[in-house]
Amino acid sequence: MVETTTLPKEKQTTLGLYVTAAEAYTRWKASPETVKILDVRTPEEFLFVGHPAMAWNVPIALQTHEWDPTKTALRMKPTTDFVARVKEIAVPSDTILATCRSGGRGAMAVNMLAKAGFSNVYNIVDGVEGDLVEDAASVFHGKRMKNGWKNAGLPWAYDLDSNKMLLPAIQAEAIPTPAGE
Repeated sequence: MVETTTLPKEKQTTLGLYVTAAEAYTRWKASPETVKILDVRTPEEFLFVGHPAMAWNVPIALQTHEWDPTKTALRMKPTTDFVARVKEIAVPSDTILATCRSGGRGAMAVNMLAKAGFSNVYNIVDGVEGDLVEDAASVFHGKRMKNGWKNAGLPWAYDLDSNKMLLPAIQAEAIPTPAGE
């Protein structure tokens, strides 16, 4: 059970529905036909970090190749068709359990879906990788080893199922062909 009084603001949602990764798996396992695990991380995270084996990948944002000096990270660009993509697999009354790395983007996804009329969307507050270990004496200090889907030993995979990846359309410019080809 998620203790909401200590839940960081960035993990809170307008619907106020929360589960841990372990609780999410239990809910999905009890009713896999009606409960959907929605992984809103980037396709790169979904592939290279691994994902819940039964999850749908519908990214809420995509990674750019632009450096953000204030965050000391690459910038993220929101996808414009996130809700439309979710509507391809779910209706507003479905139970959706949203996950990301550690709960922040999951909360954003829940809020976007709530605004679109979805009423039974939970944030998986510890995400796939979990929260940071904040014990300076631990060899895992600063690593995401505290909780989360993978750290709970729940089924996860690197394998991809293109039918379960609802990715935004990529707008690419044509690459010029060298003369003579």
